[in-house]
This record gives sequence, structure tokens and C-alpha cells, in this order.
Amino acid sequence: MNSRDPEETAERGYDHAAVHYTSDEELLAVAVPFLAAGIAAGEPTVVSLEPERAELVRDALPSSADTQFLTIDDVYVRPASAIKSYRDLMAGLVADGATGIRIFGEIPPAAIDASWDWWARYEAAVNHAYDEFPLRSMCAYDTRTTPRSVLDDVARTHPYLATPGGHHTNPGYVDPPAFLAAPRPMTPYPIERTAPLVDLTNPQPPAARRAVTDFNKTDLPAADIDDLVLAVSEIVDNALRHGRPPVRFRIWADADHMVVTVHDTGTGLSDPFAGLLPANRHIGGRGLWITHQVCSQVTLHRDDTGFTVRLTAGHPAP
Repeated sequence: MNSRDPEETAERGYDHAAVHYTSDEELLAVAVPFLAAGIAAGEPTVVSLEPERAELVRDALPSSADTQFLTIDDVYVRPASAIKSYRDLMAGLVADGATGIRIFGEIPPAAIDASWDWWARYEAAVNHAYDEFPLRSMCAYDTRTTPRSVLDDVARTHPYLATPGGHHTNPGYVDPPAFLAAPRPMTPYPIERTAPLVDLTNPQPPAARRAVTDFNKTDLPAADIDDLVLAVSEIVDNALRHGRPPVRFRIWADADHMVVTVHDTGTGLSDPFAGLLPANRHIGGRGLWITHQVCSQVTLHRDDTGFTVRLTAGHPAP
């Protein structure tokens, strides 16, 4: 296994490492030398951790450190918005003269528990999305609480592993297009095991939009439903234009959330980064980009029956 000096400054191109830890001491043993080396080299350093862990890191760094601490719940609302936020941040730092950038962060545990599938796609996609920047980042995962299935995805989406003993090449890393193209299970929400409120075949976008508003049983803010209406219109239009008929459209809803699935018998999109990165030139890419900006969760699923997009407003019970 090849290793790298954790104190090396970044070169152009993304160095994306996973950190597995079982205690605060192990976390600090990786985070502090990594950030301190960046500070000593005059590189911008950024931390995006849960508040209690962010304070541990802050206390362990020199009081003179000009490290930027981001509010984790603001950054990791949705994968597509997190990518845009980080790209904007790094573009500004590079424009100001940065030749190396270091970020130490974590995906919020609540997001891992509720919506890991699209965060797994995020971890794969950023290897491409951030590669134009002189970035080294580390993503921390607490192995005491992170499910085994999540850690398996972490191993496939990070080209490096960072430990207190060094920075190593990860032999389990999978190229992002291959990871993103691989079939992933789509676990049904409990509400999907009940009869749908709406079950339509080949609906036009206006009919699909009306169905969302007519069968809204939620207590969600009106803006959330308006966003879902927009997303539904885009995805139904994509399925009718670019999928293979028939297109099946279903809705489930209760007071807390609304779930919509759009299924066609085609193979889905050819662009593995669709939804996570702007893709105006790709078939169907614009619609998925919009949905990833406005929905509480978006799940993409391929199987032998075709391609399904699941759109969620609100947060279903696990």
C-alpha cells in the first residue's frame, strides 16, 4: 500500500481520503496534523463537523489559526447543493491566490441514517466535481455508529485512507462512473407498502402536477409541495421524452411526507453524474439537477423492469 506524507501541500487535483475513528483521540490524531500542516503552509483550512467535534478540533489548533468552521447542517442539506457550495467556496479561495486547500469534514449522522443512498453518490461524484481544485480533504466516519453497509460504500468512494500512521492509497476504491452506474437497492419506505393514492399510466406533466396538489395530505409548508410539483413535472417529462413506455406514476402521502415514483421500462440516464452536477447538454440532466436542488431526497434505481426515480418531500419514517 502506497503512502503519502500528510504534511505535503496539495497539488492541482483532488486528494480525497476517508478517516475511520473510534474515539475523539483518534479523530484528533488525524485531523490536527492535517490541518496544522496546511496552516503552516499558508493554505486555507476548512472544518465542517458536528458542533461537539468541531469544538474539539478548534481547541486543539493554535489560537492564531485562521481556520474556517462551517455550520454542518447548512452545508449538507442536499448533495447537489453541497457540491455547489464547496465549488463556490474553493473557486473564491483560488481566485484569492490559494495554491492548496484543506477541508476536514463529515456528513451529518442524521443524513447518513435517513438518506445515505444519495450521499454515497455524493462521495463518488466529488472525486470528479472537485478535481479542478488544489484540494486535499478528509471525510470522517465514526465506526462505532456508522453501519457496515455505509462503510463499504465509503471504501469504494475514497481513493485514499488517512490514519494516525499515514496517508495511504485505498485498494478498494472504485472509479466514480463505475460506482455510480452500478445498480443500488431502493428500500421501500413503509408508506410505499400501502396502496398508492394515485396510480397513473403515461400522464402528461400537467396531470402529474395536478395530482400532487389534489392529493396533498401533508402538513408540510406550501413551498415544499411547490418544489415537489416542479420536480414531478421535470421527471415525468423526462420519462415521456427519453424513457421507454409505459410510464407509471404513483403517489403516497400522509401528514409528514409525500413520496412520488416515476417508472419507465428504459435503462435510465447515461450520465453517471446526472442530478449531482449541472448537465444542460445531457439528455434529462437538467430535470434531475433541478430535482436534486429542491426535493428532500431523490433516489435513482435500475433493475430488470426499468428505471425509477423516487422523489420525496418531508422525511419518511425509517
